[in-house]
Amino acid sequence: MDEVVKIVNDIKAGNIKPIYFLMGEEPYYIDKLSDYIELNVLSEDEKSFNQTILYGRDVTIEDVVSTAKRYPMMAERQVVIVKEAQDLTKTIDKLENYVENPMLSTVLVFCYKYKTLDKRKKLPKLISKSGVLYESKKLYENQVGDWIKRVLAGKKYSIEPKANAMLVEFLGNDLGKINNELEKLQIILPKDSTITPKHIEENIGFSKDFNNFELLNALGSKNQLKAYQIVQYFSDNQKANPLVVTTSTVFGFYVKLLKYHGLKDRNPKNVAIVLGVSPFFLKDYDLALKNYPMRKVSQIVSYLREIDVKSKGVGANALPQSDLLREMLFKIFN
Repeated sequence: MDEVVKIVNDIKAGNIKPIYFLMGEEPYYIDKLSDYIELNVLSEDEKSFNQTILYGRDVTIEDVVSTAKRYPMMAERQVVIVKEAQDLTKTIDKLENYVENPMLSTVLVFCYKYKTLDKRKKLPKLISKSGVLYESKKLYENQVGDWIKRVLAGKKYSIEPKANAMLVEFLGNDLGKINNELEKLQIILPKDSTITPKHIEENIGFSKDFNNFELLNALGSKNQLKAYQIVQYFSDNQKANPLVVTTSTVFGFYVKLLKYHGLKDRNPKNVAIVLGVSPFFLKDYDLALKNYPMRKVSQIVSYLREIDVKSKGVGANALPQSDLLREMLFKIFN
C-alpha cells in the first residue's frame, strides 16, 4: 500500500514515468493505479485525442508499440493503457526494444494481472530502469483486518473488531470484493461512523449471530446449545455456508489452539504473531485453552480430518451436511 501511495504522489508531483508495468496476483491495486492514471494524467480536453485503451486479447505487442510511438495531439503527452495485458504473456519479451528507448511523451501502462514477469530476465530490469515495475501481492488473511482499518481510516470511518472479522471471514483476502462492500456502507453511513456487526448484517447480508466466527466462539466457550443452533442454521442455508469452509475454519481454530498449548512464551503480542490472529480475539483462545487440554485438542484435530474426508463423500455414503456437522460437534464436545 505504501508503494502505491508513493507512485500516486509522484504522479501528482509531475514525476510521471513513460512506462508503468503493474503486475501480480492481487488485481485491486493494479486497477486502482490504472484508474488513477486514466483519470488524472490528462485533462478532459486532452483525453479525446490522446488517451487510448487497449485489451491484451485484441492486440499484439507490435500494435501496442505502434500506438505508443505516436506523438500526442495538442498536449504534452498521450496515455496508452493495456488492460488484461496478461493475455500477451507469450510475446511480452518483444517489448524490450521499446522499453530500451521509450517515447517520453507517452505514458504506457500495462495491467498484467494474476501473473508476474521473471525478474531474472532482461525486460523487468529494463522497465525498472526507465519506468515503474510494481508487483501487487496478495495479502494473507491475517493481514486483511489491518488493511480494512487503514482503508476506512483514510475515509474517516472506523470498524468494530467483530465487524472486521466478519468481513474477513466471509470475503477472505479478495480486496476488490471487500472494498465494494465497504463502499456500500460508506454511501449509507455518514463520515466518522463506526461500522458495527449490525451494519454488516443489515446491509451486506451476513448474519451477525450465525456465522463461523460465532461458531468458533461457541466451541471455545463450550456453549453447546449455541453451537448446535449455528450448525442447524448452516444446514438450512447451505449455499451461504459451504461445509468445506466451516470444517476448514474449525480445523484451523484447533490447530492454532494446539500450537498455543505448545508455546512457552505466552506474552499476548507473541501469541498473536505466532497464531496469526488479532490481539483482540486472544481472549477467545485463552478461554478455549482452559476448556480443552492439549490431549483433547490433538484428538479433535484427528476427528476433524475424518470429517473432512467424509465431507468429500469418502467412506460415508455421502452423508448430508447436517449429519456431518452434528457429528463434528458431538466429537468435539464429548
